[in-house]
Amino acid sequence: MSRVLELAENLIARRSVTPADEGCQQLIGERLAAIGFTVEPLRYGNVDNLWARRGARQPVFCFAGHTDVVPTGPLEEWSSDPFVPTLRDGVLYGRGAADMKTGLAAMVTASEAFVREHADHRGSIAFLITSDEEGPSVDGTKRVAETLAGRGERIDWCLVGEPSSEGSIGDTIKVGRRGSLSGRLTVHGVQGHVAYPQLAENPVHALAPALAELTRHVWDAGTEHFQPTTFQVSNLNAGTGAPNVIPGELKARFNLRYSPVQTLEKLKGTVEEILRRHGVRYTLEWYVSGEPFYTPPGQLSQTVVAAVAEVTGTEPKLSTGGGTSDGRFIAPLGAQVVELGVVNRTIHKVNECVRAADVEALERMYLNVLRKLLT
Repeated sequence: MSRVLELAENLIARRSVTPADEGCQQLIGERLAAIGFTVEPLRYGNVDNLWARRGARQPVFCFAGHTDVVPTGPLEEWSSDPFVPTLRDGVLYGRGAADMKTGLAAMVTASEAFVREHADHRGSIAFLITSDEEGPSVDGTKRVAETLAGRGERIDWCLVGEPSSEGSIGDTIKVGRRGSLSGRLTVHGVQGHVAYPQLAENPVHALAPALAELTRHVWDAGTEHFQPTTFQVSNLNAGTGAPNVIPGELKARFNLRYSPVQTLEKLKGTVEEILRRHGVRYTLEWYVSGEPFYTPPGQLSQTVVAAVAEVTGTEPKLSTGGGTSDGRFIAPLGAQVVELGVVNRTIHKVNECVRAADVEALERMYLNVLRKLLT
């Protein structure tokens, strides 16, 4: 078995359901320390983070990723134990196989191979690893980025190992992500008997016209690189459980995935203007998960495209689709940020898996990137 698959299996076998790390970072840190990295564990709250660096000069190339995984879901639906990595017909199964322990393994083994070739490489190689990507994302990469900024440490280029590929390994590179703005809405009414609606105020009826307008609203047309802004309701709840009671309150959760043509103030203002115009009595709390970021064509994206093409024979497409990633915390440091990883078809699903050959191909891609940037 190849070194990268052996390390990937070792990581998958650790039950690091967010925010647990279960020794993954210690294992990674030991491997990196053995090849000359200075390893710094950073624990905030119940979250383990790792900052490791080899070299003291610019430019700094950073691998970023996470050791935490999502819960398994119904165990009886898995074809094998999700924390017993299983290689079957050339496919590696296990929770985290795609998202993203194989990416972490490829980063480590590619770095080991590169240091063997170029012990005196230019610049620095760094690792930023967290156990808080699948959770609240408060005490993870965000906090580490704040710590680095406070110390004046700069990252020039960052490759996030999220599973970016869609149909085949290396077919897609993420060069940005839309922002994410969530709202927790409470609509206030007056509880009463359904037979006497004139004595009550139904918050469901009050919200319905405003909600219809919000779902129809065209927020923008996006840009050349970003999809248009979208509005989605994720939860809607009202009622006491009794069929003859008009509820006194409605609670809703919604999310806006927005392109850089928007501002937070404009999005919030539009939502609240529509609610007020329809006479909705409400309380609204806002949460920003991350602002949009974009890495325009430049040295990093061009290098990664070339590194992938040398392995696959075709150039990947550049995309800003999908959800958020921890790249949103690293980009504000002034870094160029891209994401390259395995195929994302089974992430967060039962029987999560990845082709073993894809993991080995990803390792070669990462090694190519290091060679091109730091020699």
